[in-house]
Amino acid sequence: MTHVNTSARRTHPFIAALVAATVIVLVECLVFNFACLRSRSARPADASQSLIEQGSNSAADPQVTLGPGLAIHGNGLLQVTDATKAYIDAPTNGSSPYAQVLMTSLNDIALARTTMTQVQRDELYRELVHVRLDGGRMQTVAVDAPRSTYLPYQDSETRHAQSNGDHTVRLWIEEATDSLIPIVGLDANARVPFSWNWAQVLLMAAFAALLIAFSPRSRLWLIPLDTSSRLQRGAFTIGALALAGYTAVQIYWQIAGAAPMAYHIPGRYSYDYDQYDHVAQALMNGHAWLDLPVPEQFAQLRNPYDTAARDRLLEQGVTHIYWDYAYHDGHWYSYFGVLPALLLFLPYRAITSLFVPGGLMLPNASADLLLMFGAAVFGCLLVIRLLKRMPVQVSVATCALSCLAFVLGSNLLYFWHRTNFYSIPFASGLFLTFLGMWLWLGAPVARKRTCTLGRSDSADAASLSLLHVALGALCIAATIGCRPTFALTALLAIALFFPQVRAVFSASTWRERATRIQALRFLCALIIPAMLIVVPVIAYNAMRFGSFTDFGNAYQITVANMTDFHTPLPQMPRALCCYLFLPLTFGNDFPWLELTPAPTPIWFFTETTPAGLFVLMPLALLAFAVPFMRRPLGRLYATLTSMLALAMVLLVFDAYVGGFAWRYLADFSWLVMLCALAVMAWLVERHPAWRVVFVIVLVYAIMLALASMFVIGRDDAMINIMPSRFADVRSWFTLLP
Repeated sequence: MTHVNTSARRTHPFIAALVAATVIVLVECLVFNFACLRSRSARPADASQSLIEQGSNSAADPQVTLGPGLAIHGNGLLQVTDATKAYIDAPTNGSSPYAQVLMTSLNDIALARTTMTQVQRDELYRELVHVRLDGGRMQTVAVDAPRSTYLPYQDSETRHAQSNGDHTVRLWIEEATDSLIPIVGLDANARVPFSWNWAQVLLMAAFAALLIAFSPRSRLWLIPLDTSSRLQRGAFTIGALALAGYTAVQIYWQIAGAAPMAYHIPGRYSYDYDQYDHVAQALMNGHAWLDLPVPEQFAQLRNPYDTAARDRLLEQGVTHIYWDYAYHDGHWYSYFGVLPALLLFLPYRAITSLFVPGGLMLPNASADLLLMFGAAVFGCLLVIRLLKRMPVQVSVATCALSCLAFVLGSNLLYFWHRTNFYSIPFASGLFLTFLGMWLWLGAPVARKRTCTLGRSDSADAASLSLLHVALGALCIAATIGCRPTFALTALLAIALFFPQVRAVFSASTWRERATRIQALRFLCALIIPAMLIVVPVIAYNAMRFGSFTDFGNAYQITVANMTDFHTPLPQMPRALCCYLFLPLTFGNDFPWLELTPAPTPIWFFTETTPAGLFVLMPLALLAFAVPFMRRPLGRLYATLTSMLALAMVLLVFDAYVGGFAWRYLADFSWLVMLCALAVMAWLVERHPAWRVVFVIVLVYAIMLALASMFVIGRDDAMINIMPSRFADVRSWFTLLP
C-alpha cells in the first residue's frame, strides 16, 4: 500500500510537467503568434513599392513617399530634418491589420557607422526608433528585434478605410531633429511570420516549474533541510555554477568591449565614471589624490561647494569640474571606499601592465558582476544557515523559496542590472557582510579550534570556532572600506555571541587563569582581524582629509552643498514612508509600471523609484512580528531583534543623511528580510496554509522585479542601455490579441 502511494506521488510531477508543457506550446503557437494567424490573408505590396531605395529620391517613387521632415542620409539611413514633418506615407489595400517598418540591414548599419563622426554615433544615431502610426500610440522598433517592426493598426477609422479600398497609411518618426534612423520604408500590408521565441518559452517554463515544484502538495515541503545531504549540496552547487557561468560570460563581454566612461562637454560638468580605476592608478603612483586636472578658476573659488558659483563657471565654459568627485585642498578624490580598488582594480591594472604598457582598466560592470555573484551565493548560504538554526524543522521548499525571496527583497537585482560605479560600494559591502554573517552564524556549531566561555542553556551557543569569529570579523570590518554603513553590522556580534560577551564583562571570568585565557582569545579573534582593516582605512582618511573619521562624502561635487546637507527634520516622516510604503504607479504601455515620484514641499534629495520596500516585497512586513515571537524563535530571538533594530537605525540614517534613493534600500532591506523569512519559515512549517501565501507573494514580487528592470526613466534604463532587448521584449505584448 505504501509503495502504491509513493509511486502515485512520483508520477504527479511528471503529469503536471506534461500538462504545463502542452499549455506552454499552445500559448506560444496560438497566443504569441496570434498576429501570424490574423494576417494570413495579407497581400503585401511589391518590394519596389514598399522600399525606399538607398540613394534614390523619394519623389521618384509615387508609392512610398517621405515627408518634408525626412531626408535620405546614405547607407540605408534617414535623417530627421524637421521633427514636426518627419513621416512616411505608404499605400494599404486593407488586407492586413498590421504594418511593418522596413529597417536597414545590419551590414548596412555597420557600414554607415564607419562613416559617422563620434558625435553622430553617440548623440545622433538611434538604434531604437520611436514611431507612431496615424491614430495609434507611440511604439519602439529596432533592427535587432525583428518582431518589433510589426505594428498593429489601432485606429478604427483607419481600419474602416482599409476595408473600403486603398488607403494611405502614415508613419510618424518620433525622434529629434538631426537624428539618424535605420529605416528605409514601410509595408502597410504586412504578413506577420510565425515565430518560436525560446526566451518566451523558457520564461513560461520557469514560472510553471516554480508553481509545480512549490505547490502545496509538492514533495519538497516534506523533505527536511539537511545541509549535510550530498543531494541538497549538489543541487545548490549546480545553481551556483549556473550563475557563475552566466557571470563569467558577462564579465568577458564587458572586458572585451571596455572603453573609458568619461564625458567632457564645455558648459557642463565632466562625467567620469572610472573612479575606481583612477584610485588604482593614483595608488600605483604613490599618492592618495587622483591624477585629474583641476581648473584654475575652480581652484580659486572661495567656496567650491557652492552650486551657484560652480554654475557660473560652467556658463563661462570652464570644463573638467568633475561630477560626484570629492574636491579638497586643490585635488580631486574619490569618496567611495578604497577596498574594491585595492582588491580588484589595482591588481587587474598591475597584471595587465605586464602585457600592455601602463596596464588596462577593469570595467566597472565586470567588478560589480563579480561582487554580486559573491553576494548572491553567500546571501543564500546565510539564509540557509539561519533557517538551519530555527527551532522548527524547515523543509527544502521553505529554504528554496526563502533564498529567492531574500534575493528579491534585498534589492540585489537592482545591482545586477545597474552595473556602474555607484553599485560597486553596495555590491562589495553586501558580499562581505553576507560572508561575514555566514561565518559568524556558523561559529557556534563548529568543532575545530573552539573556545568555551560563559554559560548558556545550549552547548552549541557556548562553544565557538575562533576561526569563524576571526574571519567573520575581518569580512565585516572590511565593509568600512566599501560602504561604511555596512560596518555597523559588527554590532550584531553582541547578540550572536552574547554568552561570550557577557562573560568578558564578568569579574569572575578574570579571576581564573583558564577563563581569562579564553576571554582573551575570544577578544583577540573578534578585535585584531577588524583592526587589520579599520586602522589602514582610517589612516587613509587622515592622509586625504586630515581626519580619521572623515570619508570625504561632505566634499563631493553634486546636486547640493554637501558640507551642510541633510534632510530637514519635518520631512523625515515623508522620507521614511517613501522607503517603506511608496505606492506603485501603473501605466498603459509596456512594462505597465512607472516610476513613482516622491514630491516634497521642502526640497531634499529624492529619486523616482517603482515603490517602497513593503510594496515591492510585502513579505518584509512580517519582520515586525519578530519582537512578539520570543518563544517560537528561541535562541535566534535576540539576534533577529537586534537585526530589526539595526535596520531601523540604518533606515533613519539613510533618510537623514542621503535623502531617498532606490539603491539605499540595500543598506537595511537585507536585515528586514532575514527577520521576515524567519517568521515566514515558522508560519509555513506550523501552518501549511501559509505555503500558498508564500508562493503568491513571491510570484507577485518576481513580476514586479522583472517589470522594474524595463521601467522607463530609471537610472540605466533598459531602453537606453539595451534598446534592442527592450524593443524585443516589448514586442511580445504589442501583437497579442
